[in-house]
Amino acid sequence: MTESHPALRQRSPSAERNREPILAVLRDTLPATGRVLEIASGTGQHAMYFAAALPGLDWQPSDADADARASIAAWIAHEGLANVRAPLVLDVHQPDWGVDSLDAVVCINMIHISPWSAAEALFAGASRRLVDGGVLYLYGPYKRGGTQTAPSNDAFDQQLRSRDPEWGVRDMEAVVELGASVGLVCDEPIAMPANNFSLVFRKRSGTVRV
Repeated sequence: MTESHPALRQRSPSAERNREPILAVLRDTLPATGRVLEIASGTGQHAMYFAAALPGLDWQPSDADADARASIAAWIAHEGLANVRAPLVLDVHQPDWGVDSLDAVVCINMIHISPWSAAEALFAGASRRLVDGGVLYLYGPYKRGGTQTAPSNDAFDQQLRSRDPEWGVRDMEAVVELGASVGLVCDEPIAMPANNFSLVFRKRSGTVRV
């Protein structure tokens, strides 16, 4: 198959470094069975690793970037996992995500490499599509109390903002508040390696889909 050509399978060193710590959290967070939408799947390495380790989950990768989707498709063809679907074209700002009735939404390293409107759209869209008790999982760097948690994160934030003034490491409190505004309540933040955090949001029962 053309899609399985090694040249199409992109690799991210950071994805290889953080996949095991993230999987440890996902094992404790995601249901044993159900449908998971991964937003901004990037190279597809995470999708392969998590789907292989969590075979009871129906894993739906997605990305707005065509090259990323080609990489995801190539990884799917290479790995041959039955519980990973073909990647969706998905920009969180669009009204139709192509999926509904989700048990979980996973989004890794996106909201700091996109405008704040993307975070708002992510939470609004996830709240509409998650079943009661469903999970939104976020991973990445955050400020706490308006302060960077490490000098490396401060440098990273400056680098991001130099590329696009609308990007940047987000305030954790603002992200938690954004979730609460659409009925997604955050568990206690989980500190991760390399000054990152896992944020686990759960959809409050009875939240009205807007």
